[in-house]
Amino acid sequence: MTSTQQIPSAEDVRTALAGVYDPEIKKPITDLGMVKDVVIGEDGVVTVGIYLTVAGCPLKGTITKDTTEAVSKLDGVRDVRVELDVMSDEQRTELRKSLRGDAKEPVIPFAQPGSLTRVYCVASGKGGVGKSSVTVNLAVAMAQRGLSVGVVDADIYGHSVPRMLGASEKPTKVDTMIMPPQSHGVKVISIGMFTPGNTPVVWRGPMLHRALQQFLADVFWGDLDVLLLDLPPGTGDIAISVAQLIPNAEILVVTTPQQAAAEVAERAGAISVQTRQRLAGVIENMSWLETPDGTRMEIFGSGGGQQVADSLSKTTGATVPLLGQVPLDPKLREQGDAGKPIVLTEPDAAASKVLKQAAEKLAVRARGLSGMMLNVTPAGR
Repeated sequence: MTSTQQIPSAEDVRTALAGVYDPEIKKPITDLGMVKDVVIGEDGVVTVGIYLTVAGCPLKGTITKDTTEAVSKLDGVRDVRVELDVMSDEQRTELRKSLRGDAKEPVIPFAQPGSLTRVYCVASGKGGVGKSSVTVNLAVAMAQRGLSVGVVDADIYGHSVPRMLGASEKPTKVDTMIMPPQSHGVKVISIGMFTPGNTPVVWRGPMLHRALQQFLADVFWGDLDVLLLDLPPGTGDIAISVAQLIPNAEILVVTTPQQAAAEVAERAGAISVQTRQRLAGVIENMSWLETPDGTRMEIFGSGGGQQVADSLSKTTGATVPLLGQVPLDPKLREQGDAGKPIVLTEPDAAASKVLKQAAEKLAVRARGLSGMMLNVTPAGR
């Protein structure tokens, strides 16, 4: 290096590091107290010390790479060396306070009056209608549109979202805060991430409520545009808990065309009358199978989705739209088993197009009071 060539200052390096974001928290590492120190050698070698939130941080490779790339762009830098350290308990506590405040008990951000996150509870009357497949594909389709999306696998007994999303990482814990793993641009949390192997969850109602509460309050979701909850089938404990914990959540009903399934789905949607939640709409899954000659084989009958939408519109007094009819496609199941949602792998498939259209309708909906049941009592005369 010639004597006339300038090396960057520590301030220059820190300015460059302000463009490096923690992959989980989505904030600059300089704002999170993750930059331990910066040492600049006369030979142009820059050593950056980085604090990881936890020792086993699954994304330390990403942080190292991003730090190296950001500092390497500065004039006069010949080499970058990243030295990793781990935050102390005190530092993690300060980080948690900076992100979540100093409240003794964590609050559910989506239930606060100023929350702008659209919350959709994906519900069904019975199992086997493809509710989880719809949830996962809607989430990924919304993320593809540039939205910040989270998914809560609220089906505690029958959790399947991690497999369908291809989310193999485990959550990490920062002080009392849980960092959710991400897959295909979607943050996700599930009880399956905390149980060994395929161990069944055998809990009574109060335990289910507490688990859901922790998923919503203890997990650091960041600024989400949309949160999807994959509910268990029926109108049991979880549906009631969601209404209590996030009263502004909207219900999205999934059914098949079969009349018997539609009748049960109506019950799942009609719970909104008691919980005073808004109905976002109905999605009919497994609507038909397209044969090689182009004809449609209606294996599960027809009309169930529209029947549910019409019935719920009458029950609630507000228009409940049929958001789409998703045809049967073996690839939808195959890609779900492989952890690669069909909207990603087969974007031009008929099922993908319907799901992406439904995601668009839900993503662009303006939040307001239209169609909501308000707990207002007329003033006395």
